[in-house]
Amino acid sequence: MSEILHSRARTGLVALVLGAVLLTGTAAASVSPATASAAAASPAAAAARVTDAVSTAVTATAATPTTPGWLHTSGGTILTASGAPYVIKGVSWFGMETSNCAPHGLWTISLASGLAQIKAMGFTTLRLPFSNECLAAPATSSINYAVNPDLVDTTPQELLDIVVSKAAAAGLTVILDRHRPDSGAQSELWYTAQYSEARWIADWQALAARYRNDPTVIGVDLHNEPHGPACWGCGNPETDWQAAATRGGNAVLSVNPNLLILVEGIENQASGTSTWWGGGLSGVAAKPVTLTVPNRVVYSPHDYPASVYAQKWFSASTYPANLTSVWDANWGYISKNGIAPVLVGEFGSKLETTSDTQWMSALVGYLAANKTSFAYWSFNPNSGDTGGIVADDWVTPQATKLAALAPLVTSGATTPIPAPAPTPTASATPIPTPKPAVTPKPTVTPTATPKPTVTPKPTATPKPTVTPKPSATPTATPTTAPTAAAGATVAWQLQNAWSVGYVTELLVTGTTGVTGWTATWPDTKATSIVNAWGMTCTLTAKTSITCTGSDWAAVVPAGQTARVGVQVAASAAPVSPVLTVTTR
Repeated sequence: MSEILHSRARTGLVALVLGAVLLTGTAAASVSPATASAAAASPAAAAARVTDAVSTAVTATAATPTTPGWLHTSGGTILTASGAPYVIKGVSWFGMETSNCAPHGLWTISLASGLAQIKAMGFTTLRLPFSNECLAAPATSSINYAVNPDLVDTTPQELLDIVVSKAAAAGLTVILDRHRPDSGAQSELWYTAQYSEARWIADWQALAARYRNDPTVIGVDLHNEPHGPACWGCGNPETDWQAAATRGGNAVLSVNPNLLILVEGIENQASGTSTWWGGGLSGVAAKPVTLTVPNRVVYSPHDYPASVYAQKWFSASTYPANLTSVWDANWGYISKNGIAPVLVGEFGSKLETTSDTQWMSALVGYLAANKTSFAYWSFNPNSGDTGGIVADDWVTPQATKLAALAPLVTSGATTPIPAPAPTPTASATPIPTPKPAVTPKPTVTPTATPKPTVTPKPTATPKPTVTPKPSATPTATPTTAPTAAAGATVAWQLQNAWSVGYVTELLVTGTTGVTGWTATWPDTKATSIVNAWGMTCTLTAKTSITCTGSDWAAVVPAGQTARVGVQVAASAAPVSPVLTVTTR
């Protein structure tokens, strides 16, 4: 899916111009995928490609206790290191594949608050689209530094490091999604005239090296939505996606053998049937992707409703009962037959029609019944044909969508998590992304892909200089040990803190269950309560804050957890405060 228009149909589409991006070097020379990959896939070639910055890059950020660590597969199941079955529950937050080279919405909210919102909704994983062009760009754009002061003057690669670090702090894992080669449009194949297969592999190996000591990054989605001439196991080195995914997956695992390798499907299958861009995996039955490191492949189809494109099965007389057979034939059989796990890498809808509602209900039921991993599209509200999981303010949850996803997520909180109050700066106000108008239809006739050529070097975009770079944002305080009371336990967890306030969550877990609860903690620095969700809060000046469960979080049954929160104006956040809890 595209950040602006649906990616399965954007041949020649030019992205909205929101900020200039720059390639700092000339692209790899023109080479055929068949001849380029052998050298690029070798560890020696990878080492030559990884720059000094990468070789000295990001030290591992320890994942929070709620993250699973490195994962692997067995048959049709994803497992933790200890062998426990694990379902990935992801959502995409796009923008790092666009001309902004930054997650969209940072012109309104902070990165930390967006990640906290994703976690609070019950998701466990961030699927993060990026482009190869942005990896080499010197600057980002459309970031409000008043609410994201720690992102001033960062390159896109540095921003990617910060996203991974903050995701870990929020208790989220990350799947890196090579969404596009350049920032202009989705490509049919894994290479283009400007971005060779050698460049594709080298950039993947550089990222694998950069995060190889950080289990926050659990997997890589090799290429988003192959379509058009892309084939599966056809033997043509120019178009054979199954063969390319094998080369790319082996190249990544030669650098970090712990990663999951996500392989999407194709549009036009050998049987003569066509489906969504990235959605067709019927060829796996005869020709699976077999990598040198076993138990790493996860197949990742995409699936969408009739509002995105009127596939023939939507008009069948048996709809929506026929959807199970469509999914089984295209990709569901893979996990059901124990070939490999499946992670549905994109699905979403505005849920404005009966047909879309039926599709969503059927798909959610199918995923839940089969314990299938997924990544919802999208967190962003500015996806043209699906909208997002939050409203246009980037804060208010879309309650109807969360209700539809409830069988798949553990929480589904429908109350906003606010961004920190802006601190005035001299930086310019970012320009939000306009909403798209029309969604083109999927391709029908495959078109030829040009042979790679040298990428011209664009002119430079200066980095912002108006706002000085502040000191690092304080890291989140770990969750306090739960305080026990009759029928429930309550834990206090700092989500974000800045110079004039903080956001904290309370995790209220029913032991035998409660019909009401109140928690108090000392806070001598607080001056006011800015906002609260799932509870009402009062302040005793220079003494304490008291919050009482309300609305959807007032009653907490046995075995369930309510995740609630509050934004406080304060000169500093408490450090591991001791809670006083009463229940009824």
